Amino acid sequence: MSRSDSPPDDRAPHEVTRLLHQIAAGVDGAADALAPIVYDELHQLASALMRRERGDHTLQPTALVHDAFLRLVDQRDITWQSRKHFYGLAAHAMRRLLVDHARRRAADKRDGGQRITLDDASLTTTGRPLELLALDDALERLTVAHDRAARLVELRFFTGLEIDEAADVLGVGRATAVRDWTFARAFLQRALAE
Repeated sequence: MSRSDSPPDDRAPHEVTRLLHQIAAGVDGAADALAPIVYDELHQLASALMRRERGDHTLQPTALVHDAFLRLVDQRDITWQSRKHFYGLAAHAMRRLLVDHARRRAADKRDGGQRITLDDASLTTTGRPLELLALDDALERLTVAHDRAARLVELRFFTGLEIDEAADVLGVGRATAVRDWTFARAFLQRALAE
């Protein structure tokens, strides 16, 4: 996968959807055609996410993009709905990759895992560091309680989307996203305090 040097194409959203359908159908070369169209946006999301990680993190944004992209296009059982669906699943894939990385590091160091601080997309107002693994466990519980709110957290925290952008990806209005965000923050604050 290589970075596209051409300016964004107005056809890209429809082209992404078309190529995702081709990938699902097993069309040769569809993933190769998709990569340059989505690379820059995925790299921006990964870079924003990695800025939230500790400075000596061994995973780089480019590796995160490549691994997430490969996980997504290798899954033949996904029924791709749209470009928005792709980016929503990309957020989930990036979360899984970071959590898997944290688990490996925690197993190596036996120090409880890497620490992160939630910033303006904050889930807590204290600013104290939270363990990524504890956040993942809390998000799993939130998924059971309110799946859409959990996906909103993934989009905001793991890909850095603003509330309006995340609402658009989820196909809900801003007011609904704000309510879900308020619920998610309260739920996660309680879960992480336990």
